[in-house]
Amino acid sequence: MPAPGVSPVLEVNISADLASVEVMHHGRMVTIMRNQHQGNAINPEFAQTSRKCPPFCIQPIELAPGVKTVAELEVLHYLRQVSDGDASILVIDSRTPAWVEKGIIPGTVHIPWDALDIGKSDPAAVQDILENQLGATQRDGIWDFDSAKTLVLFCNGSWCGQSPTTIKGLLKIGYPAQKLLWYRGGMQDWESFGLTTLKPAGK
Repeated sequence: MPAPGVSPVLEVNISADLASVEVMHHGRMVTIMRNQHQGNAINPEFAQTSRKCPPFCIQPIELAPGVKTVAELEVLHYLRQVSDGDASILVIDSRTPAWVEKGIIPGTVHIPWDALDIGKSDPAAVQDILENQLGATQRDGIWDFDSAKTLVLFCNGSWCGQSPTTIKGLLKIGYPAQKLLWYRGGMQDWESFGLTTLKPAGK
């Protein structure tokens, strides 16, 4: 048995010095690791290469000035921080429910892009999300983001506009760019590395 906090020895590690990551997901600990079957192939849901553009156009690497683009190791780092009790961070799955049904990244929170589509979604619902999930406050009709959480947002991949729409909307109302991170590769890249996914609760 490995010592507490030490990853077990695996043939397919996440990186040279990281075999797996433990994250909390809906009150239970889940191990994120790569699929150990070296013949494993990508999920067919993400094998399609030529989705119609628009709307499924290739996104830039820099979404907006000050918004950092991250990849899998950084996402795992933030997921681990959240699981360790850091309430100042939220990793958000911006996809629509139909996509979420196909699989989710453990430790993430689902806030669909169309529920947080600034200027288009129900204003009361948007206010509820901003205040009760993202930690923003409103004073005299002006949003204050001093205590707002750092958000890591993603959707289906570099061809998906769901999380970019959310990020751009948040920027328009003053959410600080330095508190927004974008996992551009999203579920397609996550699946391509054979990283752990789960079905939503009750599925």
